[in-house]
Amino acid sequence: MIHYRLSFQNPLTHFVDITITIIGNQQQELYLQLPAWRPGRYELQQFAQKLRAVTASADGEGITIEKVTKDRWLVQAGDASEVQIRYSFFARQMDAGGSWLDEEQLYLNPINCLMAVEGREQEECQLELQLPEEWQIACGLPEVEKHTLQAATFDELVDSPFIASDSLKRETFEVSGYTFHVWIQGDCQPDWAKIKQDFIGFTKEQLEVFGDFPVKEYHYLNQILPYRYYHGVEHSHSTVITLGPGELLMSPALYKEFVGVSSHELFHTWNIKKIRPAEMLPYNFAQENYFKTGYVAEGITTYYGDYMLARSGFFTAEAYFEELNTTLQRYFADYSRHNLSVADSSFDLWLDGYKPGIPDRKVSIYIKGALTALLLDLQLRQATGNSASMDVVMRELWERFGKKNIGYLEQDYANLVEEVAAQSFQPYFDRYIHGTEPIEHALDEALRYVGCTLAEHQNPLIYESKYGFKVSSEGSIKVTAIAPGSPASELLSIDDELVALNGRKLENNLQQLLALEPQEMELTLFREKQLRVVRLEPNGQSYYSKYTVQKRQDATAEEMENFRLWLKQAF
Repeated sequence: MIHYRLSFQNPLTHFVDITITIIGNQQQELYLQLPAWRPGRYELQQFAQKLRAVTASADGEGITIEKVTKDRWLVQAGDASEVQIRYSFFARQMDAGGSWLDEEQLYLNPINCLMAVEGREQEECQLELQLPEEWQIACGLPEVEKHTLQAATFDELVDSPFIASDSLKRETFEVSGYTFHVWIQGDCQPDWAKIKQDFIGFTKEQLEVFGDFPVKEYHYLNQILPYRYYHGVEHSHSTVITLGPGELLMSPALYKEFVGVSSHELFHTWNIKKIRPAEMLPYNFAQENYFKTGYVAEGITTYYGDYMLARSGFFTAEAYFEELNTTLQRYFADYSRHNLSVADSSFDLWLDGYKPGIPDRKVSIYIKGALTALLLDLQLRQATGNSASMDVVMRELWERFGKKNIGYLEQDYANLVEEVAAQSFQPYFDRYIHGTEPIEHALDEALRYVGCTLAEHQNPLIYESKYGFKVSSEGSIKVTAIAPGSPASELLSIDDELVALNGRKLENNLQQLLALEPQEMELTLFREKQLRVVRLEPNGQSYYSKYTVQKRQDATAEEMENFRLWLKQAF
C-alpha cells in the first residue's frame, strides 16, 4: 500500500504539506511521476509548478532525490524497505479542476499534487488527512476511519476530489437503488425540495438511456462562490461544480446553470469516465493522450446535458430551444467551421483547444459536437422511423465498451451508428465530422422531421452583417474579428482602434451612426499607433448571420408526433 498524508500549518499561506510513505519497497531506484494534466481538460497543465521543497528520506535519514523531467523524480532508495517523500503544494486555484486551502476549508483535486510511484500504480492507496476534528469530508472515496480515505488504485485516488470543512451542507436522494449526495460548500440558501425534484428528474432520464449506473453512490461536490463563476469537472464517483454568486443560486438564470451543468457532468459518468476512447484507456498522466473523438466524449455529452432537461420537463420546448439557439449563436460567431473539422479540432485540444487561438482556425468540440449529435439523433430517428436514436447508440457503447472496460476506436463508433441505422452513415462522418461542409441545410432538413426549422436571420449589428467586422467596446473600440471575404477584410486589421466615423467621434455609438444609413463609411483609426483613414463599401452580401430553431406553422400531425417522441413533450 502507498500511504499519503496531507496536513497544513497556516491555511492563509495556502500551502498543503504532503508526505508519501512507500511501504514494502524493493527498488534500488524509485521513480515518482506527478500528473501533467487532468482528465476533463485535455491540455498539459504542468502541476509541478506548484510544488516546493521536494525531499526524500529512509530510516530517518535523508536520501538522494533528483528531478529527471519537469514532473518526474528519481529516488536513490538503496536497500530501504520504507521510503518517505515530502513536499509542499500551493493550493490557491478555485475552479472545478483546482485546489484551495484557507481557514474555512481544504478543497483538493489529488491529481494536482499527488505523485504516483511508478510500477505500483495498481496498489491500494490510503489518504490520511490531518484536519480539525469537527471537519467532515465530502468525497466519492470511502472514509475507512475518521479523516482517512481509501482508494483501490492510484487512478481512483487522483480521480476523487474532496471538500473538507465544518460548514458543508448535504442532501441525499435515491433513484433506482442508486444513492446521490448533493454537497454544498459556500454561502447560499438552497431550496432542497426543488433541487432534489429536478435532479431526480434528469437522473431518471439518463438511467433510462443507459439502463443502469456505473457506481452505487455518486457525489455532487458544489463550491458555491460569492462571485460570478461557472465550471464543472467529471469524475467516476463524483463531480466538482464551482458556481456563483451564491446569493443568486435559486434565481432562474443561475439555477438553470446549476441544473444544466449537473446534468452534463452526470452524463459524463458513463460517457468518458467509463465509455472511453481507446487512446485514454488507461490514462497516461505524464504526456498528451491524443484522440479524435472529442465530438463523442464532449459533444454528445453537451447535447444530452440539456436534452435530458427537456425530456424530464425541467425545460419547456421553448426554453430548450433557447439553449439550442445559444449553441447556434456560438457556432456561427466566427468562420472557423470552414477550416478545421471537429475530429481534427479534438486532436488539437492538446495544442490550443482551450484558448482563443488565431482567427477562424478551429471549432469547439463542445459546440459543433453538440450540433452534430443533434443532427445524428434526428437523422437516426428519421432513418429508422423512430425505432432507433442516439439513445440506442449510447446504450450500445455502454454495454459493449464501457461496462467491459474496453476502449472504443473512432471506427467502432462509426460502425455502431451504421449498425443502429441499418444503413450507411458515411456521408455524415465524411461531411460533418471529418469534413468542414456547412451543416445548415442538413440540420434544417433533420429538424423538419420533428416539425421544426433552422431559421436564418440577418445580424442586427450593421457593422457585422454589412461590413463583416466585430468590435470590443471595453475601453477603446477595437476590431476583434473580421469575416473572410468581407469589405472589412480588405481594409481593416485585428486590433485596429476605431476613433471616428465620417468625422464623428466614436463613443459606443457605431451602430447608431450606421443606422442613419450614411452615404459612405469613412473610418478613422489607429493602427500600431499610426493614424489612418479607410473607406468601406458594402458588397451586397451578409455576414455573421444568426440562426434559431423554431417550430413550423405548417408542421403535419406526423411531424408533431415525431416531435413528441423526441422531446417527450407535446408539439
